Amino acid sequence: MRLPPMKTHITSLVALVASLVAVSAATNYAIQPVLHPGTEKRHESFNEISKKGEAQLVFLGDSITHGWDGKGKAVWEKTWAPLKAANFGIGGDRTEHVLWRLENGNFDGLKPKEIVLMIGTNNTGHQGRAQKELNGAVYACTAEQTAEGIKAIIAKLQQKCPDAKILILAIFPRGANKDDKFRQQNEATNAIVKGFADDKKVFFLDVGAKFLAADGTLPKSIMPDLLHPNAEGYQIWSDAMEAKVKELLK
Repeated sequence: MRLPPMKTHITSLVALVASLVAVSAATNYAIQPVLHPGTEKRHESFNEISKKGEAQLVFLGDSITHGWDGKGKAVWEKTWAPLKAANFGIGGDRTEHVLWRLENGNFDGLKPKEIVLMIGTNNTGHQGRAQKELNGAVYACTAEQTAEGIKAIIAKLQQKCPDAKILILAIFPRGANKDDKFRQQNEATNAIVKGFADDKKVFFLDVGAKFLAADGTLPKSIMPDLLHPNAEGYQIWSDAMEAKVKELLK
């Protein structure tokens, strides 16, 4: 039976939309380097640090790492600054933003002994949001795709800093309790990323449990917004990773 012209048009539109949705779902944004708009100034400051070539320990990540310049500053100055550490964290970054940074000057001329990497919670948390740098596309990213992004970052770091040891930190827990869907996805990502460690050049450390109460809830006294640590949270983080970081610096 031949469809009327209007019905044919509607059927075509439905098919087109379905096709676009399928393409979007198949697209792994996590491995496609892209500039994070508005972060250019901080990015360039990292390039300047890289050119000086003095940092021996680099923390690379998103707003949680960026926070060493804020709520974690006192802990940073006491524990990490004396180790010639540099903070390469940018708030809101996803794996694809870090990949862009690595392709545009970050670590050029820098030969650190160790790189501490934690990234991926924004790949999880930005889902369903339109992204300016993606021409308004609605963001989607699975645990597997985020893990691919982290793997691509590791490969790029090994290319640029072949002598450095890389310590991958498991993405921190987020949300009020274990039923939080974003926390569950981060845990799925962590389970995959753990397998990237070879315990020779690439290592994995999960300190997430240090932030949680016995029942698995995330106290607001440590992460008031259930995502970012406060000063107490940064002290907990520092204490939990200090021994491993210093061991790898030897």
